[in-house]
Amino acid sequence: MKHVQLMIKPASSNCNLRCSYCFYEDECKNREVHSYGFMKDEVLEAVVRKALEAAEISCTFGFQGGEPTLAGLDFYRKFIAYTKQYKKPGTRLQFCLQTNGTLLDEEWADFLQENHFLVGISLDGTREIHDRNRRDGKGKETFGRILKNAKILQKKGVEVNILCVLTRQSAKKITSIYQYLKKEGFYYHQYIPCLDPLGEKQGQHPWSLTPEVYQRALQDLFDLWFEDIRSGAMVSVREFDNWLCVLKGYQPEACAQTGRCSMQNIVEANGDIFPCDFYVLDEHRIGNIADEEFQFFEGVLKEKPFFQEGMKRGAGCKDCKWYPLCRGGCKRDYAEEENYFCPAYKGFFTYAIERMEWLAKVMR
Repeated sequence: MKHVQLMIKPASSNCNLRCSYCFYEDECKNREVHSYGFMKDEVLEAVVRKALEAAEISCTFGFQGGEPTLAGLDFYRKFIAYTKQYKKPGTRLQFCLQTNGTLLDEEWADFLQENHFLVGISLDGTREIHDRNRRDGKGKETFGRILKNAKILQKKGVEVNILCVLTRQSAKKITSIYQYLKKEGFYYHQYIPCLDPLGEKQGQHPWSLTPEVYQRALQDLFDLWFEDIRSGAMVSVREFDNWLCVLKGYQPEACAQTGRCSMQNIVEANGDIFPCDFYVLDEHRIGNIADEEFQFFEGVLKEKPFFQEGMKRGAGCKDCKWYPLCRGGCKRDYAEEENYFCPAYKGFFTYAIERMEWLAKVMR
């Protein structure tokens, strides 16, 4: 396999925050085992060994949770040691960490910089917006701690992306969020539509994102981003970057924009493997890293129901002029036979397509 990517959950669902909209906490309530605890050394070694045996050109190791830093810095030092032990000559390695940022410090920053980790920090914009939904287990605000630690990473030269969950509340403040992140020196943004709980009708919670609010946020965000690009202030917004890739004829890197569900190799703390972070559920378990027959290879999995279902698109996608751009979106956003955010995408593309096509021509 030329390229292998996997996302490891070393602390399973354990987390020191109690975010009101946490999709993974909701998933864990819908499976037999809520938390698999912390990953043992033998499981970590097996994950690294099998991944690097399969990788021919490159291997990307990602870590997320729960909160992955709860596993402790020594866990990650052992991880690096295993990659050095099992890496084949010529194989490129990439490391990334998605964290709430509350437990980071100077020692963490030195380690992350030394080992070239890309760090995604969850920060929902300004203090008021962030602290509304992202408090710790004692109900205390977390914004100040996270910003302080993100600044430590910046000072140490760690590459930082900001992961901003778009709720109904935050989407309405997208202008102030975007401008604030720029002011603080963050130029790589990911705006992630908030997920409603599994099996529930969408849009019922105070933080639930609706198509109308999402469309307005996309349009306002694009206006800001477009003017920055034209003025030479380069800000990366993952969603727009991917749509530009499609317009240029390239493959997008975001799975929601590829038109199908692919194997993401989500590794729970006990070694269980799942296809997608949004479906770490008992019925979608692929295998366990300790299984002799398990290999990081997608081809043999395509006949499994999860991937067959993941090939299906909305009832109106076939005849929609925007399908070549949106590709139907994420499976988790589907309500009956249509993507819940379909009206938002249609409205946004109609609004922005001329400027997007212009950017696709002038940007290299």
